[in-house]
Amino acid sequence: MTPPFVSLDAARSAGGVLADVRWYLDGRSGRAAYDAGHLPGAVFVDLEQVLAGPPSPDAGRHPLPDPERFAEGLGALGIGEDDLVVAYDDAGGVIAARLVYLLRITGHDAALLDGGLLGHDGPLTSVPTVLAPKPFAPRPWPAAAIAPIEAVVSGDAVVIDARDASRFSGEVEPVDPRAGHIPGAKSLPCRDHLDEHGRLHPAAQLLARLSAVGIERPETPVISYCGSGVTACHNLLVLEHLGFSNTRLYPGSWSHYSWRSDLPVATGEA
Repeated sequence: MTPPFVSLDAARSAGGVLADVRWYLDGRSGRAAYDAGHLPGAVFVDLEQVLAGPPSPDAGRHPLPDPERFAEGLGALGIGEDDLVVAYDDAGGVIAARLVYLLRITGHDAALLDGGLLGHDGPLTSVPTVLAPKPFAPRPWPAAAIAPIEAVVSGDAVVIDARDASRFSGEVEPVDPRAGHIPGAKSLPCRDHLDEHGRLHPAAQLLARLSAVGIERPETPVISYCGSGVTACHNLLVLEHLGFSNTRLYPGSWSHYSWRSDLPVATGEA
């Protein structure tokens, strides 16, 4: 399988399908951003329509989509189950990571474009890419890659929070019912893995960040969460990039946990 992070040259030489997965927490339209300018040849993948199911307090703001919804959405865009998918956004890949993670855990070849639009200095196009639909068979989400809330609170894994430090500490909370974080979780903001051009920092620097939150061995069990299970996927891809394999996503993330009034909330720094 292709490494989880690739350059644009590598993506194009491999004949991959480019996928633009822009989405904004503040309500701006990712589709409008795509229409204003995107990488030539890229299709737009709608996070809400393809990469998530209907939101609810019981499932979170971006629960995993039904495998059929996921497969139908990608196939309709012209992405086949044997295609290499290279996804990007304008935030260093922290949103596009959701698509890449869901593809990789179901055995499909996919990678993040290192740097995304932040690291791209070439021409963009406003002409939408339209590809012929392709077959894409649904596959179930593997249990080994998904953590239920019981596993999150058990204390048997290092639980990492991919949100910005201000949300982790409870200083701000723009969208979810309660501010703070899951007790015992460690703050590991995914955006801090990236330089000013949206590209990954060197491996030694990334490993030092992991060590600081107690992730030191390849077999260390890790559960990643964020606000709604989107940017948490970026932490998981970074872990894979560095050779860590015992990792899982808590899909509901804080948008699920914070609705549970029976569960404790922690504030302040980890």
